[in-house]
Formats: sequence, structure tokens, C-alpha cells
Amino acid sequence: MTAAVHPDAVHPDAVHPDDAAAAVARAHRDEWARLVGTLTRRFGDLDVAEEAAAEAFAAAVARWPADGVPRNPAAWLTTTAQRRALDRLRRESKRDARHQEARMLHDDTPPEPLGAVDDDRLRLIFTCCHPALAMPSRVALTLRLVGGLTVPEIASALLAQEAAVGQRITRAKTKIKAARIPYRVPSAEDLPARVTGVLAVLYLVFNEGYLASGSGTDPVRQDLTAEAIRLARLLHDLLPDDGEVTGLLALMLLTEARREARVAGGELVTLDEQDRTGWDADLIAEGHRLVRERLVAAAAGTPPGRYQVLAAINAVHTSARDVRETDWSQVVALYDQLAVVDPSPVVALNRAIAVAELDGPDVGLALVEPLAAALDDYHAYHATRADLLRRCGRDAEARDAYDRAVALTGNTAEAAALRRRRDAAR
Repeated sequence: MTAAVHPDAVHPDAVHPDDAAAAVARAHRDEWARLVGTLTRRFGDLDVAEEAAAEAFAAAVARWPADGVPRNPAAWLTTTAQRRALDRLRRESKRDARHQEARMLHDDTPPEPLGAVDDDRLRLIFTCCHPALAMPSRVALTLRLVGGLTVPEIASALLAQEAAVGQRITRAKTKIKAARIPYRVPSAEDLPARVTGVLAVLYLVFNEGYLASGSGTDPVRQDLTAEAIRLARLLHDLLPDDGEVTGLLALMLLTEARREARVAGGELVTLDEQDRTGWDADLIAEGHRLVRERLVAAAAGTPPGRYQVLAAINAVHTSARDVRETDWSQVVALYDQLAVVDPSPVVALNRAIAVAELDGPDVGLALVEPLAAALDDYHAYHATRADLLRRCGRDAEARDAYDRAVALTGNTAEAAALRRRRDAAR
């Protein structure tokens, strides 16, 4: 008997296994969050949604090479996932499972509007970032369910242990179920108070794409940066007058504009060595326009927040046609401003880098050394220290610092660049 072929599939002879695998990967990148969001809206349970979505993608991995890639992968995955979710309900033998199944299969009533923006992924973000959850749990859960990151990737992004991240995700889902946290975009009056946690999550998703971790991962993951920018644009449409939303979008655009120039020959290319003709002029122009909007607001008496200052720093960098034209005094002044709203050791580290460009590597190194206790497990601290030691002529110490940075970084292209600089310090 010939096996039935999914009606949306192409003929299997037309699909090479590599093409099918690429189609699954593309669908996972494009549809994971939307699928989890759709299932959450329909079934009201994050565990059911996540498990059913994962099973649907597993089915795609198994079936698409043989049956063909569906003409509408999203519809195929949604149908498959919904069937898997219903199968789970049957297995759990809930008392009202048959009634619930019948309603889900035959209820043609249009869903009630759940918020100001008709996007399941945005609803999912606000659910994961509900204030009833601890901030670390909000971040981890959203990175998993919306960003589609694995637990090891999340652990790297958060500088946390994998076991701890897994526990956060489990506890967060349990809390959502027990507290009956609604799956919706908050009302207009509640949005400003809720958006801070969402911005933190989107920034971490973007950063994981900007400097991806994992030995088998592309050094720059455009899927993650593009998704973070897409959701940041949605938030900007929703809250056009929120300075931090505008600032984060500008920061992402100005950073993304340099993506094509950031990796060459398998190595990460530092800002001072990048070919600036390869930067995306359209993204830079858009980012600069957003920064100027916030400068006008600041002049009117609205003090800038963290993301607005970071965007302004990136605007200074992307305004220079050559690294030698960078206005380092302005960069230092902006980091001074940032330290007021975000007095973290990472900000102090980045300020020291700018000071070193302005006043010399020995001055910068004197600012970096006291940060050792706070940043000893942070690869960028050791990479910065190594570069400054090398510039000061302390090559042996620089090589040791480069080795420590290589051991800590999870990005393959960055590790390659660090090894090259280490080998040059002889």
C-alpha cells in the first residue's frame, strides 16, 4: 500500500534531504514563536503548547524528506501540533477532555480580541514577562518560548548555570498556570509599566544573535537579531512615545547595520578593523533618525534611559567614516551618563575602553584591573585586558589573558580572532 502524502506536500522526488532539513530549520526560525503562541491561545497551557510544537517539528524532520516539504509549512506545523496537543489531552484522560476536544475542533466562533496588537508572539512575550514572575524567570522563559533558544544558549546569554536556567523555566510555567496569568497584551494604561521587562528580554535575544554561543552555531545568528528587531518595531508602533522602546530599536538597527562587516574569514572583526563601506547605510540612517528624535525629547526635559544612551554611543561610532575620526571624548561623556542610570561593571569596562582610546592604554588598563573580581567569568573583560596589556608592551601577560578569554567565549569567530591576536603578542 502506498503511504499517504500530506495534501500540501510536494512530490518527494523533488526534495533532496538537505533541502528538507533546510526547510525545517527555516520553519523553526520563522514559525516557532508563532506556533507556540497560537497553541497557547487555543489550549491555554504553555506546557501543552511547547510540547506539541516540539513534536510537530520532530514530525517535520521525520516526514518532510520522504513526503515532501509542504507548500504551506506553517499550516502543516499548526495542524500537526494541534493534533499532538489533543492527543496529549486524551492521554491525560481529563474528565472533560471529550467536550474540550469537540469544542476546539468545531467551535467557529471568532476569538475575542486579546490586546492592542494582533500578534501571538507579542502576546506570548507579555505573558512570559508578567510581573508576577521573577525577572530571571521572565527572561529565561521568553528566550525559550519566544526566542526559541536552547537552555545552554540561554545560560550563556545570562551568564548562568544550565541547571538553574532549566529550573527557572519550569517554575515560571508552573507559576503562570497556578496564578492563571492571562495570555494577552496588557491594556494601554498598563503597558508602560510592563514594557521594561520586555525590553530586557528583547535585548538579550538580540545579543545572542549578535554574538551567538555554541560550537555548532553560526557566529552571527541573523534569525535572532531579525526577530528581536521585528518585535522591537512592533513595540515601537505600540508605544511610539516611549523613549526606551525607541532607544532599543535604534540600538538594534545601528548594531545590525554592521553585521556583514563583523565576520571575515571565520574571524570576528573588531569595530576598528571593520570595512565601513560594508555597513548598511539604510539601517544607519534609520537608527540616527531615531536617536535624533530622542535627543529632541531629552532637550525638552525627558532624561534618557539606558537604551537611549547606548543608541547614542552607537550613533557616534557609526557617524565616523574612519575609526580615527571617532569622537572618543563624546563616547566617554556618554558612558559617564550611562553609568548614572546603569552603574554596572560592564558599563565601567566599556567606558575604560573608550578612555584608553582617548588617554592611552595604560590609563585604560588602570580602570580595567579593579573590575577583575566582578568580571572574572566574563570573556570580554579578559579580551579587553589582553588588548590593553599588548598595547602596553606586556606581551606575556597579554597571552595569558587572551587564553582566558578564549576559554570563556562561546563564539567560534571571536575565539579565532582572539587566538590570532594572542599569537601576534610574541
